[in-house]
Amino acid sequence: MKRIVLLILFFPILLWSQANFEKAEQLLEAGKTDQARLLFETIVKENPSHLKAIEHLGDIAGQNTSWDKALLYYKKLKQLQPTEANYYYKYGGALGMKAKEVNKFKALGMIDEIKSSFEKAIILDPKHKESRWALVLLYLQLPGIIGGSEAKAVAYSNELMRLSPLDGYLSKGYIEEYFGRNKKAERNYLKAFELTHSKLAFQKLYSLYLYKMKNSDKAQELKEQFEK
Repeated sequence: MKRIVLLILFFPILLWSQANFEKAEQLLEAGKTDQARLLFETIVKENPSHLKAIEHLGDIAGQNTSWDKALLYYKKLKQLQPTEANYYYKYGGALGMKAKEVNKFKALGMIDEIKSSFEKAIILDPKHKESRWALVLLYLQLPGIIGGSEAKAVAYSNELMRLSPLDGYLSKGYIEEYFGRNKKAERNYLKAFELTHSKLAFQKLYSLYLYKMKNSDKAQELKEQFEK
């Protein structure tokens, strides 16, 4: 009987929360980010454990480059649901973006937590491609003296290849392009493009031809092929 009474009392609140959440998502999709944020904040105030509303608030904060706010939301998500890989990935990404804005000494102290966040996401979800991509980029961009390593970037690229040949070839192409090995980058991007003719593979190869290899003829030929 007590359970029935509680259900009757809280059912209108649940309906209100769901209706507001749907409205907030519609506002977000319409590009009305500030209005959506206010509504998501109201939802979280009423229901502090509303995972999707908290996640949206973290994403909105990230879009606004408010990294401290984003980190607070993503940290809360990790606490509420510590087995969700994507929350660790988003936390690591926001922390990485913050590291780019602080002084070098402070950024150095954040590197281990950034790495461990992405690694934790992979442990929780062995098929998590986004975290592997993040680690490829991280190991390329870090100076060798503080942990940067082409070999480690290649290792995660190899893992991507096992999960998704498209991501594998794109990541290998990115590594080669990063080090100025443009012919090798071209071969990998071509393989990625031939696999699926995806827009992303086209964009990477087109950009390589046009801006790195200075070959506008190849760029135009690729564009015509893609548009067919």
